[in-house]
Amino acid sequence: MSEILEVENLSFSYGSEPIFEKIGFSIKKGDFAAVIGANGAGKSTLLRLILGELTPAAGNIRLFGQEARQFKNWPQIGYVPQNGLQGGINFPATVEEIVSANLFSQIGLCRFPKKEHRAKTERALAQVGMTAYAKRLVGQLSGGQQQRVMLARVLVNDPELMLLDEPTTGVDAKSVLTLYELLSAFNRKTGLTIVMVTHDIGRASDYVSRILCLEEGSLVELDKAQIHEELAHKHKHPAQKQSRQEGDAHGIDPSI
Repeated sequence: MSEILEVENLSFSYGSEPIFEKIGFSIKKGDFAAVIGANGAGKSTLLRLILGELTPAAGNIRLFGQEARQFKNWPQIGYVPQNGLQGGINFPATVEEIVSANLFSQIGLCRFPKKEHRAKTERALAQVGMTAYAKRLVGQLSGGQQQRVMLARVLVNDPELMLLDEPTTGVDAKSVLTLYELLSAFNRKTGLTIVMVTHDIGRASDYVSRILCLEEGSLVELDKAQIHEELAHKHKHPAQKQSRQEGDAHGIDPSI
């Protein structure tokens, strides 16, 4: 199975306010895709729909070939929320405790990590270059270091799909490049499939293999020329009806 994620004719509204209508795309194994768009376009909402936190008004989502509503193997999917550690910044937990906590389904409730769990935690921290900070309290870390801890927290479960929501928010420029390089290395070397919501199209476009633009209720995939237009704020989505007709003529999903 090459399709990791499939979205078909997806529509969603907050009350009477439509966010997007009949959008569709698929993510294949090994893709590194960025989802871009203006504030309020529905990028984070799309992730929440994929994760089952919201219910679509219409359409289907499939994860690893299974309807999202029936999907149970959530450790197969790693999720890095926006400002993931900010809510617990003053919580007296160490880096290794934050990472190993994501193994709770393996460790069991109110039990201590075993040798194999500690080994997984150490490996995940090594993957993001945070081994030396294992005993450090998370509140003592910089924004970039905290984001790497969040990556390790996801990687500890060996996911096949990673979803990230604005991972560069609150991170300095040097740490942003480090983060992108890490994600790119995971994607190239391990085949990890990544879908990343970002506003940082300028730098992200150097690392990702695909860019999906969510704007004005529709979703299209941009090529390199359109990316330059987007950076110059000149790219506009075609009318959905026109796009649908063009897609039919070429035998492709018009919402991609």
